[in-house]
Amino acid sequence: MTRDELTEAFEAERSKLEAVAFRLLGSHSEAEDAVQEAWIRLGRTEGIDNLGAWLRTVVTRICLDVLRSRKVRPEDATTPDDLEQTPAIRRTPEDEALVADSVSRALLVVLDTLEPAERIAFVLHDMFAVPFAQIAPIVERTPVATKKLASRARQRVQGAPVVPSAELARQRRVVSAFLHAAQAGDLAAVLAVLAPDVVRRVDATALAPGMSAELRGAQAVAEGTVVLSGRSQLAELALVNGEVGLVLAPQGRLLLAITFTSEADRITSYDVVADPDRLAGLRLAVLSPISVVR
Repeated sequence: MTRDELTEAFEAERSKLEAVAFRLLGSHSEAEDAVQEAWIRLGRTEGIDNLGAWLRTVVTRICLDVLRSRKVRPEDATTPDDLEQTPAIRRTPEDEALVADSVSRALLVVLDTLEPAERIAFVLHDMFAVPFAQIAPIVERTPVATKKLASRARQRVQGAPVVPSAELARQRRVVSAFLHAAQAGDLAAVLAVLAPDVVRRVDATALAPGMSAELRGAQAVAEGTVVLSGRSQLAELALVNGEVGLVLAPQGRLLLAITFTSEADRITSYDVVADPDRLAGLRLAVLSPISVVR
């Protein structure tokens, strides 16, 4: 194969490789770097029978190294300034296009809680239909053990609601109405979903200057919610400790979560959790079925 033919064949695989790498890493820039590194390694390798499979394996191994290094060197905690600046600085059209392509930020958050080998097994098998026999050498397990990794990851991703399905549906309806109203900056719509004596509490980690840690009463809470409407554009529904809540996670990096209590169709209180220790203690899962990429 000539250099031009190799380049053409690689470019034909690029979008698939970036899709795999993005789901494994949750970062568009890191996904691009992983695919570029695979291209460099391809230039030093000869005699490849199945280019697509070879490239996917190489990209996955690169991503596995990145995931393992994250466990060794955790990222710095997010500051209140980061919370304010994140939508303006970190979002790009490419990021949003990849997120919208069958991957939610909530899913990326949950995937980030998995061990590296679990994430590899789940993403490759459940999202890209790669057989366990092909995944096993990458994670250095037997096919049977790899299947168990994916099963354990699947349970974490899907979660287990702690309330009956009817109650979960009610919670989803209420929290969805709240989120849509907040995203629209619609004060009247936010008021419509709040109980008169509603309480909002916010961790100090997420407080901007002059922001109160606790607000009481529908009017005050609604006004405080609308002020943060720009930030809410990045929020998505998720299971938080087994009930419907919200997560705010640009590029899959969890910045805060919101838990709710409600009665009938009104929210009686909500808590904005941003303290790293509290966030680490939450049980997070997705609400929607996971799409499998064929």
